[in-house]
Amino acid sequence: NPASGVLMFLIQHRFGRINTGGYEFFGLDQATIRLGLEYGITKRLAVGIGRSSYEKTYDGFLKYKILSQSSGLRKMPVSMSYFVSTAITSLKWEDMGIENRTNYFSSRVSYTHQLLIARKFNKSLSIQLIPSFVHKNLVETVEDANDIFSFGIGGRLKLTQRLSVNAEYFYTPASQISYEFTQPISVGLDIETGGHVFQLHFSNAQAFFERGYITETNGKWSNGDIYFGFGISRVFTIVKPKTIPE
Repeated sequence: NPASGVLMFLIQHRFGRINTGGYEFFGLDQATIRLGLEYGITKRLAVGIGRSSYEKTYDGFLKYKILSQSSGLRKMPVSMSYFVSTAITSLKWEDMGIENRTNYFSSRVSYTHQLLIARKFNKSLSIQLIPSFVHKNLVETVEDANDIFSFGIGGRLKLTQRLSVNAEYFYTPASQISYEFTQPISVGLDIETGGHVFQLHFSNAQAFFERGYITETNGKWSNGDIYFGFGISRVFTIVKPKTIPE
C-alpha cells in the first residue's frame, strides 16, 4: 500500500505483440497505456483510480490491509489484504458489439474481488497467493459465466537493494468462458531509482486492470504473442506524517 498521506502516480505502457514482425516494428507501432493514481488514506487503507486505452476503461479500487507479517511475541506469518475494484468500459455501443440489445449503463460495469495473501520468506524472496472473483454484469453468450473464479500466484526475487525480478500467473477454469482464452503469464524487472520505480515486463496479456488480464487474455507465449511494456511510478507526500515534539 502507499504510505499514509502519500500519492502515487503511475504510467503503465504496453506495446503490441512481438510476433507482428518488422512492419509493426515488433509491436512498438502499437500500444496500450494506463494512467493511474493511488493514495494512502491510512497505513491500512488505500484507494486508486485509473484510465486505460484498452477498451477505453476507467477503473477504481479500494485496498485494505487486514494482517501484516511480523515476528516476535505476536508472530504473524503472512500479510493479507482485501482488494475490490470496479471497471467501466466507455466504448461506443456499436464498438461493444451489442447495438441490437437494450443499452444499459450497467452492461459496461464489472467488479473484481481479491484476497492478497503474501509472505516474505527472507530479504530476497516474497510469494503472494491471489484467490480472485470477477463479476461481469453482461457476458457475450449464455455459455459464459457472469461470475468467474480464478487463482493467481506471484513472486518477487530481489537481486540487489534496487533491482528485483517479478513473475505472476493466473489460472481460470476454462469451463467458465466460451471464447478463445489463455491463462496470463507475466515476468518483469523492477528498478528503484530514489523516488521512482521503473518497470520492464513481458506478458501475454494486453490489459492492465483485473477483469481484462484475468478473463480476456488470448495471447500464447508459444506463438510469440508477447507484449513488451514498461511502467514508471512516482510518489508524492501530500500529508506529512505527524512528528513527536522534542
